[in-house]
Amino acid sequence: MRGLDWIDGTERGRDGFLALCARALELEQGEAPRRFPGKRLVSVFLNPSLRTRTSVEVAAGDLGVQAITLNPGSDAWKMEWRPGAVMDGDAAEHFADAVPVLGEYADLLALRAFAGLVDPDADRADPVLSAFCRYAPRPVINLESARWHPLQALADASTWIHRLGPDLRGRRVALTWAPHPKALPAAVPNQIALTAGLVGLDLTIAHPEGFDLDPEVIGRARALAERAGGQIRVSHDPDAALDGVVAVHAKSWSGWSGYGRREDEAKARAALSHWTLDERRFARADPAAGFLHCLPVRRNVVVTDGVIDGPRSWTTETAGRRRWTATALLEAILSET
Repeated sequence: MRGLDWIDGTERGRDGFLALCARALELEQGEAPRRFPGKRLVSVFLNPSLRTRTSVEVAAGDLGVQAITLNPGSDAWKMEWRPGAVMDGDAAEHFADAVPVLGEYADLLALRAFAGLVDPDADRADPVLSAFCRYAPRPVINLESARWHPLQALADASTWIHRLGPDLRGRRVALTWAPHPKALPAAVPNQIALTAGLVGLDLTIAHPEGFDLDPEVIGRARALAERAGGQIRVSHDPDAALDGVVAVHAKSWSGWSGYGRREDEAKARAALSHWTLDERRFARADPAAGFLHCLPVRRNVVVTDGVIDGPRSWTTETAGRRRWTATALLEAILSET
């Protein structure tokens, strides 16, 4: 069943990924989804959610699937995942016991577990999600992990296709770092880079010195892009990176080189308010270019109201599309179980 997992969005290859996007757009246009009465999905959220949780639950309902959501530490026992842990703290349940039991109740399992931002090797290994998969007897869907957010990938790519056309190879898109009052994980920008490479976009990633993404992720994205006819570039110029692009993603993240020096990174971040995406900078993009953000967003910190509320903002549209991309994914996995 591990072959049906959805962990980083590349599992089905470029063609399979694009097929899911095409199916999502068909569903959005009124195509009837398949129905799977009697099937169940259990989602475990170790971190908060609005769009991911709601879209997955609505998608399950569209398919006749019962969706059960657990929030350990709130409406379920707090969970431990570390192998060999001495459980003398506040966690009453271990993944080794909980996850196999959840698999007895459900046909699909899902997990959200963010990065710790303390140990780079640990975050690179995605240990919580990896432990969950180790114990799961059913296919696992990643609802955002230390490294990836593959449901957001489907929504972003479906919007690229809807707005830019079905052949994305060589289309110029930018991902720009943005300010934020606190350190944030890099799952979303990692995912944008990986997905852009998979579909063959020409992606420029703009960030200040010291706010680099994991070089392993960039290397993998570049290898995918080379096969698909695109490329991945890195720039430290927030203006030039947007020149002529057809879509702009803004997102804040903590630097890969910032591990072990988060206090220094915070001081550097406080001096980077000029990286806020405003109307002046957005005007450097193609006149028809759209703005995207995964949400939630700190308005007038990450992006100004004038950009996100403007006529070229694709943010709400993309978030709404999360329903249809989740439906397409669940439909595909359940059709194969």
